[in-house]
Amino acid sequence: MRGAAWAARRRAGQQWPRSPGSGPGPPPLLPPPLPPLLLLLLLLGGASAQYSSDLCSWKGSGLTREAHSKEVEQVYLRCSAGSVEWMYPTGALIVNLRPNTFSPARNLTVCIKPFRDSSGANIYLEKTGELRLLVRDIGGEPGQVQCFNLEQGGLFVEATPQQDISRRTTGFQYELMSGQRGLDLRVLSAPCRPCSDTEVLLAICTSDFVVQGFIQDVTHVPEQQASVISLRVSRLHRQKSRVFQPAPEGSGHWLGRVTTLLECGVRPGHGEFLFTGHVHFGEAQLGCAPRFSDFQRMYRDAEERGINPCEIKME
Repeated sequence: MRGAAWAARRRAGQQWPRSPGSGPGPPPLLPPPLPPLLLLLLLLGGASAQYSSDLCSWKGSGLTREAHSKEVEQVYLRCSAGSVEWMYPTGALIVNLRPNTFSPARNLTVCIKPFRDSSGANIYLEKTGELRLLVRDIGGEPGQVQCFNLEQGGLFVEATPQQDISRRTTGFQYELMSGQRGLDLRVLSAPCRPCSDTEVLLAICTSDFVVQGFIQDVTHVPEQQASVISLRVSRLHRQKSRVFQPAPEGSGHWLGRVTTLLECGVRPGHGEFLFTGHVHFGEAQLGCAPRFSDFQRMYRDAEERGINPCEIKME
């Protein structure tokens, strides 16, 4: 299988791109699973290219090829975020991700999040024919985020043998991030410790949201290994993606939810906090969250020493 992936990639670069076929119809009757050697030969036999019309997302179907075909298809996406949806998966895909601006691969982190009902294929990280399993078709945790550096390789999506593919769809969202913004998802096992003063001050500059407010409730979701924190925000310093919405009673407050790891053991706390974090796959992920009184102390101390990386209104 490793040799198949690499050889298919080499051959794909030598062939003219083929436009997608007609839309999905009723699934055909499939033959019995092919012997491994025959499947390998078929994989080596050819590959084609698929280009997304919007360069961010791709949606295709295994029914656009012959029922006996096991070819590898190339998908090219050039965007910072999007999705891949493969209905009735057969054969394999190589998904080539690139940013829409020039950036060295060594500085880019790719994160993928499978659809909660994704099934029908395994997703691998592939480089020079070596495969590392990222998402297992059966037995994997639904919706679990997987991240890797773009230099480590690309995505190889291989359909698993199925007698009936009529209800199978493999899909995932992806994000490409650079520098520290990509790092915070890769080190999700470490944010349970309190942030240092320096980390808090940097978070004010780099976070997708910076809000001041109170914890209303905490809901633990063991199946997702996450805790959902409901916030009542008294001051909105910055936000992206409209995570926080005005409270319906018109009090001048905002309401919203952020998530963190279940292992952090978050509990409802009294008093006012400063909440920071990033938005990934439409969900607000909690970063640094000091008590607001502690933040005021560290901010004013840094201001007096002239080492604040950026400014925020304190009054």
